[in-house]
Amino acid sequence: MTVTDPAALRQRALTALTTARERTGLLTSCVEDDELTAQHSPLMSPLVWDLAHIGNQEEQWLWRAVAGRDALRPEIDSIYDAFEHPRATRPTLPLLPPAEARAYASDVRGRVLDVLERTPLEGRPLVEAAFAFGMIAQHEQQHDETMLITHQLRTGPAALTAPPPPPPATETGALPAEVLVPGGPFTMGTSDEAWALDNERPAHTRVVPAFFIDTVPVTNGAYMAFVADGGYTDERWWQAEGWAQIRRHDIGAPLFWHRSGGQWLRRRFGVTEPVPEDEPVVHVSWYEADAYARWAGRRLPTEAEWEKAARHDPATGRSRRYPWGDADPAPVHANLGQRHLGPAAAGSYPEGASPLGVRQLIGDVWEWTSSDFLPYPGFIAFPYKEYSQVFFGPAHKVLRGGSFAVDAVACRGTFRNWDLPVRRQIFSGFRTARNAEPV
Repeated sequence: MTVTDPAALRQRALTALTTARERTGLLTSCVEDDELTAQHSPLMSPLVWDLAHIGNQEEQWLWRAVAGRDALRPEIDSIYDAFEHPRATRPTLPLLPPAEARAYASDVRGRVLDVLERTPLEGRPLVEAAFAFGMIAQHEQQHDETMLITHQLRTGPAALTAPPPPPPATETGALPAEVLVPGGPFTMGTSDEAWALDNERPAHTRVVPAFFIDTVPVTNGAYMAFVADGGYTDERWWQAEGWAQIRRHDIGAPLFWHRSGGQWLRRRFGVTEPVPEDEPVVHVSWYEADAYARWAGRRLPTEAEWEKAARHDPATGRSRRYPWGDADPAPVHANLGQRHLGPAAAGSYPEGASPLGVRQLIGDVWEWTSSDFLPYPGFIAFPYKEYSQVFFGPAHKVLRGGSFAVDAVACRGTFRNWDLPVRRQIFSGFRTARNAEPV
């Protein structure tokens, strides 16, 4: 979506930046300072690192690059360089303590709001349509999701609360199990979404054969059947690397699940509760998703199939911004923005369905696809190659659709996430697909 009115662009950027900072504030104020400086898992940074990193990225891109001003804290650039220091070693760095990190991020934000008010939003690719401001808002919201993962990994009593999602308007059993997506070309990616990131560009035509895709994400109840049938002990369902991974780490269920008293329980943000069978399964690796699909006689959808199911409108032949149309997400469309600290039941959000009737393609859980993270034809790295380009290749698998933890500013029908296939701490689930015609 392209907005050209400068006042509207500034308001959109201001709203996005403010919404992100409010969430950052909640995620870093709900625990004591010793919890902010602790490393709750070697997979994640201390929360205080994320907080100062958010401020540092904002300073580098909006204060220095956009406004052309001198660095405020050049001596900390290296400390908060995500490529220079892996997460496991960040607690050993001379990190800003919580009070100083908060003051730094607040100081940068105050200066940036003045930059937003005064900067012409045209004439340079970095500021055209307020791109840099949207990029930084997305960056902060991505770290808000990362910090929520850290909250899930921390032990101790709950620090965060939120109301549950509304009950589904339609029982899953009343929906068709799968939907046929017709074969043919469609437009994948975007060239005109103002805040789309480089890996979403450019728009291009893909031809996808007809296929069937699950109407809803795979649920906990369905996944329990895979576990009960010995899915984790039968090598034939697993990729070799995945089989080695589950054997090495004695994995027998999704992360945070355990068996007690004849039922499956899970730990979620400090609370132990029965695993609800009607929710999409979450905290599974790509290998687990792939093994389940093989066990079910199906497969993971390709990235192109996922996007066609989410965006293609057979009646008009065009690709929408979202499954429901071009309007920005509203609470009736999808479970986004950490409004609810978990997925909604399968079958929820009928107003967010695609033209073909596929549900919950946006929000709830990131969905693994079978595809490697690769550039689109005509890809150009912008504004720096470390955002996407250095991750391209077979080591990373693509996830689509967003989760309950991601804000709408960092989630759209073209948005591409990627991660290593072993990752389980992320808010990842999946749905399955099958060919519509014999191969």
